[in-house]
Amino acid sequence: MRLALFQPDQPGNVGTLVRLGACLAVPVDIIEPCGFPFSLHAVRRSGLDYGSHAEIAPHADWAAFRAARPERLVLLTTQGSVSHLDARYRPDDILIVGQESAGAPEFVHDAAALRVRIPLAPDLRSLNVAIAAAMVLGEALRQTEGYPA
Repeated sequence: MRLALFQPDQPGNVGTLVRLGACLAVPVDIIEPCGFPFSLHAVRRSGLDYGSHAEIAPHADWAAFRAARPERLVLLTTQGSVSHLDARYRPDDILIVGQESAGAPEFVHDAAALRVRIPLAPDLRSLNVAIAAAMVLGEALRQTEGYPA
């Protein structure tokens, strides 16, 4: 299981997700360009003392990411056709989240083998991307028995 961040635009969310990846032993892919000055040093620092425990893989762009990571993509999106609770995850899935401000572009939707949504109360749009990733990653790890021992 991996977690991928498509062109993240909120550094705080990146730090939160790097910490999540470190704590759950899940590698984090960062697909550039980012909406802020990106560096592994800054990301590791924003992840507090957890950053040094994280496996972070930066990718120059979408093409470089797909060349390096051809595994099945599971996109977290408000436009998903299946609840994250009803989806069936695989241990080698890559969960991918879009930008906090704009979501994921159509070509990312098209590349995803599975698009999942988190059921929300009526009239509400979405959760913070880091919270959504944590919820879906938790369910995926539960299903695949992928939590650290």
